[in-house]
Amino acid sequence: MNDVVISADKLTKRFGNFTAVDQISFEVAKGEIFGFLGANGAGKTTAMRMLCGLSHPTSGGGSVAGFDINKEQEKIKQNIGYMSQKFSLYEDLKVWENMRLFGGIYGMKEKDINIKTDKILEHLGFTAKKNTLVRDLPLGWKQKLAFSVSVFHTPKIVFLDEPTGGVDPITRRQFWEMIYEAVNDGITVFVTTHYMDEAEYCNRVSIMVDGRIEALDSPKKLKKQTNSQTMDEVFQKFARKATRGDN
Repeated sequence: MNDVVISADKLTKRFGNFTAVDQISFEVAKGEIFGFLGANGAGKTTAMRMLCGLSHPTSGGGSVAGFDINKEQEKIKQNIGYMSQKFSLYEDLKVWENMRLFGGIYGMKEKDINIKTDKILEHLGFTAKKNTLVRDLPLGWKQKLAFSVSVFHTPKIVFLDEPTGGVDPITRRQFWEMIYEAVNDGITVFVTTHYMDEAEYCNRVSIMVDGRIEALDSPKKLKKQTNSQTMDEVFQKFARKATRGDN
């Protein structure tokens, strides 16, 4: 694969006798939207945390943005964006203050932060809300803001952990339009989701079952391979093999 920006080689994570992630291997190309699917307990969030430099692998390895996930975790953090499923902005700060804070955390110059803040506020239609405390925003607005902050520093890769949970279908569609815009800016997107219609928007999809990757291909090819009409059908055919609960 050309321009590989994420690779995992027999990546494994154990907690005592429990193997949350079991020797997974895959690659993601620059500019791809890569869907990382699995039921609760499949191990996808644990795997994502290792790739983001937030958790040490038990064994195996890989690289993200050209940096070793075992040895260069701090450099990985500097070159990626991350949006967790648990809302990750500061609720007691204003909209513009969150942007400024995260721009500073990522080492951007003050002039660049100010220019980027104004640009994003206008693009999102948030200019009139710039002085609103984040806790007072509707959920959909919060999540669009959180995504904008996660790519504020134009990272090489953004990791999105169930970013559209709990929002209405219209807001989810708007959120995916923002993802496409990020890809057009050269950002690679690695996304977990529970919504199988969103899997259709990905270039390729992997499906994790009990800590292992059971399938990996484009949505079109996965549907053909499993004789399915939708990605939900594809997912159900693989997910029913699961033998464990949440982890």
